[in-house]
Amino acid sequence: SIMLRFLILFSLLIHSCVAPPKTKAAAGALPAKKWLTLSGKEPAVVARGGFSGLFPESSATANDLAISSSSPDLTMLCNLQLTKDGAGFCLSDIRLDNSTTISTFLPKGQKTYKVYGQNLKGWFALDYSADTIFSNVSLVQNIFSRPSIFDGQMSIAAVEDVLDAKPPKFWLSVQYDAFYMEHKLSPAEYIRSLRFSGINVISSPEIGFLKSIGKDARRAKTKLIFEFKDPETNEPTTNKKYSEILLNLAAIKAFATGIIVPKDYIWPIDSAKYLKPPTTVVTDAHKAGLEVYASGFVNDMLTSYNYSFDPSAEYLQFVDNGQFSVDGFISDFPPTASQAISCFAHQKRDTPKIGKTLVITHNGASGDYPGCTDLAYQKAVDDGADVIDCSVQMTKDGMAFCLDSTDLIPTTTAATTLMTRATSVPEIQSKSGIFSFDLTWAEIQSLKPQIQSPFLAADGFPRNPKNKNAGKFMTLADFLKFSKAKAVTGVLINVQNAAYLASKKGLGIVDAVKSALTSSKLDKKVLIQSDDSSVLDSFKAVPQYTRVLSIDKEIGDAPKPTIEEIKKHADAVNVLRSSLVTISQSFATGKTKVVEAMHKGNISVYVSVLRNEYLSITFDYFSDPTVELATFIAGNGVDGVITEFPATATRYLRSPCSDLYRELSFAILPAKAGTLVSVASKEAQPPASAPNPPLDAKDVIDPPLPPVANLATNNASGGAPPASLRSGTITTTANLSLSLMAMLALGLLLCAGA
Repeated sequence: SIMLRFLILFSLLIHSCVAPPKTKAAAGALPAKKWLTLSGKEPAVVARGGFSGLFPESSATANDLAISSSSPDLTMLCNLQLTKDGAGFCLSDIRLDNSTTISTFLPKGQKTYKVYGQNLKGWFALDYSADTIFSNVSLVQNIFSRPSIFDGQMSIAAVEDVLDAKPPKFWLSVQYDAFYMEHKLSPAEYIRSLRFSGINVISSPEIGFLKSIGKDARRAKTKLIFEFKDPETNEPTTNKKYSEILLNLAAIKAFATGIIVPKDYIWPIDSAKYLKPPTTVVTDAHKAGLEVYASGFVNDMLTSYNYSFDPSAEYLQFVDNGQFSVDGFISDFPPTASQAISCFAHQKRDTPKIGKTLVITHNGASGDYPGCTDLAYQKAVDDGADVIDCSVQMTKDGMAFCLDSTDLIPTTTAATTLMTRATSVPEIQSKSGIFSFDLTWAEIQSLKPQIQSPFLAADGFPRNPKNKNAGKFMTLADFLKFSKAKAVTGVLINVQNAAYLASKKGLGIVDAVKSALTSSKLDKKVLIQSDDSSVLDSFKAVPQYTRVLSIDKEIGDAPKPTIEEIKKHADAVNVLRSSLVTISQSFATGKTKVVEAMHKGNISVYVSVLRNEYLSITFDYFSDPTVELATFIAGNGVDGVITEFPATATRYLRSPCSDLYRELSFAILPAKAGTLVSVASKEAQPPASAPNPPLDAKDVIDPPLPPVANLATNNASGGAPPASLRSGTITTTANLSLSLMAMLALGLLLCAGA
């Protein structure tokens, strides 16, 4: 009954991964790509234990999803283990307690064995019969960053089971031949019992084993691949270090057609997690006639900061660098490897985007540089962003500049030098801060910008430490001048805290923005964003501006009265990701009606904020920011994505794989909320969360903006803010007073002359 349930539920999962029907008119083959692999063909995608980044390794579910969601020519890799009666099954670790329930089933079964010179303690396969393993033990996920709700529900896969599923290609990895031979079990004899049938590739880190099956493998036309381990580890047959064996690749050609190396063998990473120059391993191996497969690719681990937390960027580094290409990847996330090869490799920077979805930045490319700095904006332009943004803040002396928040602590070094200036402003935020409106522009310029790392405190994930304080702050005027000179479609100006600044600080942020836009003579698309409807109303007189209402709370729908109210103030909305797809314990559980409702009212929808770190991405998106983009763009139909990593969004939209109606062998498909979690048993599923409430019309309406207060202590010299930053009413009154004073003075002079 359990197996039947999983077959039914898994059929739903597969159904959600099928692209919509392709139209004949939209079909079109892509030009052939030229690869720097040994054969000149595209690199292979090798799924380690199926889709083991999501499901327990080599489970039927992991294998099936890997086949359905990856390149058509996928290779399925099974790590061979043997039972005491010689049955073979697929699992990486020779100890079963890390990836199965055996320690619960047999709590006293722990033993210690010497494996390659090390004493290992655990539950070992060779101590148990095939019946015990297959009938009483089930799989668990052994990496804590991956979903655990499938634990204990999937059976261990026999090698024959995986072969019977008929994967496009099958790869058998034999890691522990010498250990099993020592205990009178022979992996070679087990493989011979299968007659090499259906086995396309066999790999091992043991030279003796590969030589022992060489004749049979050649007869069966099965490739043999030698696997390199840690450079300082000794290879069991020769007792030489793998680093020493690497120096004589020609000798490997005598018994193997290729090699596996950990990815750091090719692109080493320094202690600060930045890439070092590449080694010559790939080019040397190709000269020796050997293929090179790189291993260790996952989506849910911090690698090099050079990749900006984008797993596709890492794959591209190995196949699209202009110098060499590996011949294949061994990955726990085969769809990501597939999209890098099929969709993104050899993409030109001037390739036009597909569709009309806007790529809008959040503080520039703030995932790579401190937000709202010259470097963040330039990186965004280089990355192909359509719209770059400036969240406008005001200084004490009336300077309008770009920064994510008026509180300087998260985005500058103010906390190290100006903590005595910290105050509490409940109207702005619940905690105290160092606010821009309490400092002069000169004081702010004395600070350094600071990159925001949203996952640093809780998870230890900093962003680009080498450049954490790089770049310069930009005034609003400089930002507009920069935007005018660059190849961007337009700008988004975000106006915050206008009512507070006007009434309590005597600063007219709305007038400052209007003045800057007028002076800039910007001839590009302008989006004015605010969470305050009265701010948006202030720009109604300029119809060419697109007004964007920022909705900073979770919503699940927008009834017709709400839509009508929004249309009075805005042309578009900026909504949270969780207002479009509901999330429970990192699973997508449902899709809301927000986009549908807004589009019916002719209101554009932008979604924010998209980030690349896998910690911000649900399991349904494969821990891959590209799948999240596909879900919001192709699956939900948003009109724009607001992102801190515009390069990832631009690359997706430039790819033909983003067009689900194009006839291609591989497409990047949106996730269907609720499908993945349904594969788990009811008892293991996360509790259902309450649905997001609909947006009420009254939540859209804000009070009219107050006039700008005439405060004499706002700037550094003690005078009032510049006249251009004050409201029209105040300015008119001041001009009238000056005129009356001038007339009075003139009258006195005339009287004196008489």
